[in-house]
Amino acid sequence: MAKSKRVHVAVGVIQNPDGAVFISRRHAHLHQGGKWEFPGGKVEANEDVYQALCRELHEECNIAVHEASPLTAITFDYPDKHVLLDVWMVTHFSGDVRQKEGQEWVWVPVHQLDAYQFPAANVAIIDCLQDFLRRNP
Repeated sequence: MAKSKRVHVAVGVIQNPDGAVFISRRHAHLHQGGKWEFPGGKVEANEDVYQALCRELHEECNIAVHEASPLTAITFDYPDKHVLLDVWMVTHFSGDVRQKEGQEWVWVPVHQLDAYQFPAANVAIIDCLQDFLRRNP
């Protein structure tokens, strides 16, 4: 099997004032369908990661990002897909957060994320997020 190109994805961890984070369930027909994820999407050829993050979160979640900072970057190889997840902590935004693409969504306290089934690549995001919040309460 020929190695496929790595897909570069901008991922946003959106936290509300209560400390919960926004996640949504992937549509069943998509790669890793039915699992929960942090919002985001592919970085296009003509944009940097921050631009992609802002575009994707506006398209998916109805928000305008005003401030975000890099949290971590994760490379992961599924048998059928190779990804680079560029994960950002969204610290200031405007708009009424909701899932505009018809996915089920929920706000979850960070300490309860382990109760949701995420794609394998996202497990490292959860670990990093929990560690980050322990160090920065």
